[in-house]
Amino acid sequence: MSASASSPLTVVDARPLPRQEEVLTDAALAFVAELHRRFTPRRDALLARRAERRAEIARTATIGFLPETAAIRADDSWQVAPAPAALNDRRVEITGPVDRKMTVNALNSGAKVWLADFEDALSPTWENVVLGQLNLIDAFERTIDFTDPLSGKAYALRPPEELATVVVRPRGWHLDERHLVDADGRPVPGALVDFGLYFFHNARRLLDRGQGPYFYLPKTESHLEARLWNEIFVFAQDRLGIPQGSVRATVLIETITAAFEMEEILWELRDHASGLNAGRWDYLFSLVKTFRDCGEKYVLPDRNAVTMTAPFMRAYTELLVRTCHKRGAHAIGGMAAFIPSRRDPEVNRVALEKVRADKDREARDGFDGSWVAHPDLVPVALESFDRVLGDRPHQKDRLREDVKVTAEDLLAVDSLDAKPTRAGLVNAVQVGIRYIESWLRGQGAAAVFHLMEDAATAEISRSQIWQWIDAGVVLDTGERVTADLVRAIAAQELETIRDETGAEAFAAGHWQQAHDLLLRVALDEHFVDFLTLHAYQLLRG
Repeated sequence: MSASASSPLTVVDARPLPRQEEVLTDAALAFVAELHRRFTPRRDALLARRAERRAEIARTATIGFLPETAAIRADDSWQVAPAPAALNDRRVEITGPVDRKMTVNALNSGAKVWLADFEDALSPTWENVVLGQLNLIDAFERTIDFTDPLSGKAYALRPPEELATVVVRPRGWHLDERHLVDADGRPVPGALVDFGLYFFHNARRLLDRGQGPYFYLPKTESHLEARLWNEIFVFAQDRLGIPQGSVRATVLIETITAAFEMEEILWELRDHASGLNAGRWDYLFSLVKTFRDCGEKYVLPDRNAVTMTAPFMRAYTELLVRTCHKRGAHAIGGMAAFIPSRRDPEVNRVALEKVRADKDREARDGFDGSWVAHPDLVPVALESFDRVLGDRPHQKDRLREDVKVTAEDLLAVDSLDAKPTRAGLVNAVQVGIRYIESWLRGQGAAAVFHLMEDAATAEISRSQIWQWIDAGVVLDTGERVTADLVRAIAAQELETIRDETGAEAFAAGHWQQAHDLLLRVALDEHFVDFLTLHAYQLLRG
């Protein structure tokens, strides 16, 4: 299938989709093409800068606050633009992909915000990307519904005043959209496809409803990348006649380099900024990736042992709250990924106690809201924030001037008492294989061992395996982590999955591919920046 001759972009290697013409209009594709022409070269330069910066960090084994932007941090006079009414109360945000069922359930969930995800919770098949855009259009037009083919249960939207505010997360800068290419055959960055189609079709529609085009910006590594997004927002608003400042962006501080540039990121986006978010798994992945060969000081223990109470994680989250409130922005806490069990009340009891404690801590620390992955967790998080906020929409007045965080605090990975264990290595292999298999089937949000996992899960799993091998980590069993040990554990996990699923279901899945890909990105001498770059080549559809 190709776009029409009048379009500057062409759709390649993709079967026709129902109602695709409502999304892939000539005008919409022309808008995306203009974004691509103007901004992709800057994207490319910033990706090259990432590699240069990582090489410098590897040489020095440290990082610090930028001296060249000290004046921005020292200037207490500036603040970000005031939050629009639709984003003023963000005490609970639910996250999830933009499939039809999730769209209805998330909007109806009782959460204040829905992070409509084209990134880590979405496997970027062309069908998921295009129909995800269609689902959002239908939701804003209130023409969306869903009937579960197995249960027959019907889902429909509640009244408008009861629905969550939509905040869209486009793909990170590193991912291209291979199905949409320019005249030279070059793919358009996925971020520009996701942003461009959504903005083109919905910006005016949202403004007419008293809201606006709101975004979460993922994988940001520097204020220069935030500057690029700001320039895109300015251009897009001018190009379509949307009032400047209609866009609002919340930036995920999920890379270690961005943690040192929080104020600068808000400064660059100040006319469009609405907050920062503490993204736990990607943050840990970034720590490992950035300092993967910088010695024992940066070796993380089992991922589940690194809680938000770890000293270096506390430094990160408290600095985020301090920075946001100093600049008038919302501080949004991390994910509660637990999926309630319909069959095991004890699992629920223990997990919900942990979720409640986590949300209580965030509310006490000054966060204005937090994330959940399942509708059943919305009331739990609401209770924690209602107890602190009461009728107030946020607590930006808590400036947290008591917080003093140094570069050393943010990098104190070795302050943890926990050490890598064999159980942690096994879990990394198990979760990595099981999540990647789901992703290859087109499911980017996957339930694994009672947790809703996304691509960040697989990234932290495989990066820890790589780091432990490189550092020669000795586990609690006395075993040294080697490639052979990882291969043996992976082979055993594959057999376990075969026994669980049965031979027929196993053969119908992508288990061997997932196994092979995990080993490739965990064991290769050259560390791959993002496993999804390789996984995308295997993705069909």
